[in-house]
Amino acid sequence: MLGGRSTVLFRMLHRKCRSQFYPRTNNTVSRTFVPDEKVPWDIIWEEYNPATFTASHINGQPWADPAITDSNFHPQWNRIDGNINRKSHMGQYQIVDFLPLNPLGRTGLRGRGVLGRWGPNHAADPIVTRWKRDESHNVEFHSVTKKPILQFIAIQRRDTGEWAIPGGMVDPGEMVTSTLKREFMEEALNILECGSDKIEKSNALIDKFFDEGEDIYHGYVDDPRNTDNAWMETVAMNFHDESGTSVGAFPLCAGDDAVNVRWMDISKELTLYASHNDFIAKVVAKHNSHW
Repeated sequence: MLGGRSTVLFRMLHRKCRSQFYPRTNNTVSRTFVPDEKVPWDIIWEEYNPATFTASHINGQPWADPAITDSNFHPQWNRIDGNINRKSHMGQYQIVDFLPLNPLGRTGLRGRGVLGRWGPNHAADPIVTRWKRDESHNVEFHSVTKKPILQFIAIQRRDTGEWAIPGGMVDPGEMVTSTLKREFMEEALNILECGSDKIEKSNALIDKFFDEGEDIYHGYVDDPRNTDNAWMETVAMNFHDESGTSVGAFPLCAGDDAVNVRWMDISKELTLYASHNDFIAKVVAKHNSHW
């Protein structure tokens, strides 16, 4: 797997998962510094011996794997393992000493970190967009690029405070399309705290709107939580309200893992969580909007 992919890996270097400290540890867990040229696994680095860290709070959680040393744990790597998807969008990943190896290379930390699964942890990110409009409902154009301004629904993450695309983990046995709808309704509409009437109305609107989406990206995510043995992957899809009269007019309310939610103007000045800037850039190219 590794021998013929070094050039691909260099083009896809992960960076956010090579910071000095692992997130959510109050700077108590340090990563080994990995220079760009030592990231790919096919580059020999005999001295590489990073620390191992798996957060204690995930032990025994229903959404998490057991310890790799658990005698009852027999994962089917690179396969659908019961109702758990252990396949990677990046193709076959390597298993060394019973542990899966991050397909993009070294991160400076072994173990699972705060991630639930060994190997790929699958998520889904719905990118909901509309055109920015003035009070007369006319589409606004940027004064410099002369292109229409696109907006997307952004949530502010509770854990890091960063702005992001609303999204979350795919539950075991769940279809990605269901995850996209569920996460949007929980984080951007706060459906978990709504009354039954609003839930019914929201479900009908969202079901119709989410019937038509376009695949923007599926693959590895450069996430600060990634380790040598566990990493994030996602399916990002764009759901666009061309007229701005359906979801584009729906009242937003932050919920679940979000502390704030709003329609955010899209431009290259955005600074978003993990690889979300890259996903937004792909949406901009698709709509030929201002960047």
